[in-house]
Amino acid sequence: MDIGITYANGGFDLDLGDGGEAVDNTLKTAVILSLFTDRLADEDDVLPDGGTDRRGWWGDIFPEVGGDLTGSRIWLLSREKQLPSVLRRAGQYAKEALQWLLDDGVILGLDVVAENPMDGVMGLGISIKTLENTAVDMRIATVADAAGYSALVDMGYDMILDTSGGIIFDMSY
Repeated sequence: MDIGITYANGGFDLDLGDGGEAVDNTLKTAVILSLFTDRLADEDDVLPDGGTDRRGWWGDIFPEVGGDLTGSRIWLLSREKQLPSVLRRAGQYAKEALQWLLDDGVILGLDVVAENPMDGVMGLGISIKTLENTAVDMRIATVADAAGYSALVDMGYDMILDTSGGIIFDMSY
């Protein structure tokens, strides 16, 4: 069980539903936090703005398990072109971000496929095998704007859409 997180008004916030507790019994919150929190860049990663800020989550300063890092390095791709090599990195970064679900015994299986479904859009197909041995498929897309950030609009509990109506997050179970 996780704290329920939803996308609203340009950012993620607690999902209090009907005013009750902010609880999520699905994998939605775990996936959102894993993919949309900026993981610390490796020493040898090329930073998109050419600067020195390797970002990272403040909570990783004192990890419960040495070497654990939260989030994904997908942010490193914000200024990349649509190339097969970039898609490979996107898939690697997403799998790296979600690997803790396997390592901690939260799920039984994980598969990630990256694609460019249209110009300016990077999509991730995520297939998870739950502890109940059921399949959970999620499709997440990031839509870059001129500043290199995703443009998102919440269109309901199971789906996040971009400002033009394209699906960003689809919880299909």
